[in-house]
Amino acid sequence: MSKGMYVPKEAQPKQGAGAGKAKDGEKGGKRKLVAQNKKARHDYAIIDVYEAGLVLTGTEVKSLRQGRASLVDGFVQIDGGEAWLHNAHIPEYAQGTWTNHSARRKRKLLLHREEIDKLAVKAEETGHTVVPLALYFKDGRAKAEIALARGKKEYDKRQTLREKQDRRDADRAVAAAKRKQRGA
Repeated sequence: MSKGMYVPKEAQPKQGAGAGKAKDGEKGGKRKLVAQNKKARHDYAIIDVYEAGLVLTGTEVKSLRQGRASLVDGFVQIDGGEAWLHNAHIPEYAQGTWTNHSARRKRKLLLHREEIDKLAVKAEETGHTVVPLALYFKDGRAKAEIALARGKKEYDKRQTLREKQDRRDADRAVAAAKRKQRGA
């Protein structure tokens, strides 16, 4: 660009901290993880994963921003065409007053109608359930990652652990071989 030439602000290249951020309306913002449900990944075979918005009160959002939540006993239930998150523990906000929330209240999940209908049909099948996998903030909004899952049998859990251990052993062997090569 030549000196003194007018260039509209939209056409100028972005600089600084905001250069890599997604614009409003664009998908793929940064994810700040608040809580994960590792037990669900161990106890269930994950079939399909969905991202859902959460309807929260102000003190719940403040408590989540402090990184305080637990999904261990959580589950999703579909009632009257709406998805609800039950038993997710978001502790009371310490500086909250009479406006504080109850820790284990049911919370509405925001999903598209087609997604809710699909989950409702699949969850009715024997052995299928809908479980929360994670709570996180994406572009400043609280989101829940939920999954359609099938319960694992005990031997399935052992098989998964065995495969995980085998993968870890193979990675260690490869790393040791690389270290040995560099040293030789």
